[in-house]
Amino acid sequence: MPKYIIRRLIQTIPVLIGVTILVFSLMHLVPGDPAQIVAGEGASEQTVENIRERLGLNEAIPVQYGRFLGNAVQGDLGSSVRSGRPVMDEISSRFWVTVELAFYSTIVAVFLGLIAGIISAVRHYTIADTSIMIVALFGLSMPNFWFGLLLIQWFAIGNWMPESLEFLKMRPSGWGDSWRQIILPVLTLGTGGAAIIARMTRSSMLEVIGQDYIRTARAKGVSERIVTYRHALKNALIPVVTVVGLEFGGFLGGAVLTETIFAINGMGRLTIDAIRTRDFPVVQGTVLVISVIFVLVNLLVDISYRLLNKRIDLN
Repeated sequence: MPKYIIRRLIQTIPVLIGVTILVFSLMHLVPGDPAQIVAGEGASEQTVENIRERLGLNEAIPVQYGRFLGNAVQGDLGSSVRSGRPVMDEISSRFWVTVELAFYSTIVAVFLGLIAGIISAVRHYTIADTSIMIVALFGLSMPNFWFGLLLIQWFAIGNWMPESLEFLKMRPSGWGDSWRQIILPVLTLGTGGAAIIARMTRSSMLEVIGQDYIRTARAKGVSERIVTYRHALKNALIPVVTVVGLEFGGFLGGAVLTETIFAINGMGRLTIDAIRTRDFPVVQGTVLVISVIFVLVNLLVDISYRLLNKRIDLN
């Protein structure tokens, strides 16, 4: 196991370098001059040139990238062009907000997806199975932000609720002050993931249920609940765990849109603001941090295979 973890960590290095090259190249292809944005529209050419020189934008792109990569290895992601603060400070103030949003959304997705997938597999080819798959298909095809806007409209309708149901009124913006601010973003981000997990759980469960050892367990008189949860579900979880890991990484990226809609001060909104102002160091830093988290989550998913199935050798 330790050898496997070390080997996987070494394998992630080229991936992260590739991500930095891609993001760095794309940001420099985007129209707009960061120095001009910092100086303002009425600034003189000399002022813009001085800022460009101070930010190192006059150097060749490979030199800029090499400096960025060398500093990043030492934990220095540079300073924000817009605010002048270190990028790590900008990210650290928003980091846990995005992680919490992705974590809670993953819990919702797993909870709803597993329940729907198990019911659909156990009662396959019935009305319940068809209904769940239709709902899952709807969840996959419907953009999450439309669902969020629909919820906002629903819960923001005047004062139609009676006083006894006041607790149902949600706050559609901000994060962390109360649970009412959390529900809408989490549902918006988590429902699409629940649909994917439900479909994967159903497919994996149906494949396992058809195995010989499941029929043998039933022939021995083992109760259907034990057969479903102890024998079938445990062996069907490996592909589901893979999807869950990918969904968590996707939620980190999908938080960009959700945080913008719900006015949440997370890394997603920070990235959008940085793109608008051509704040290259912040964009590069946020993408790099999200990429590292995504890689580490995939490593944890691979390790979890061994916990779910002792026969899998990770060495």
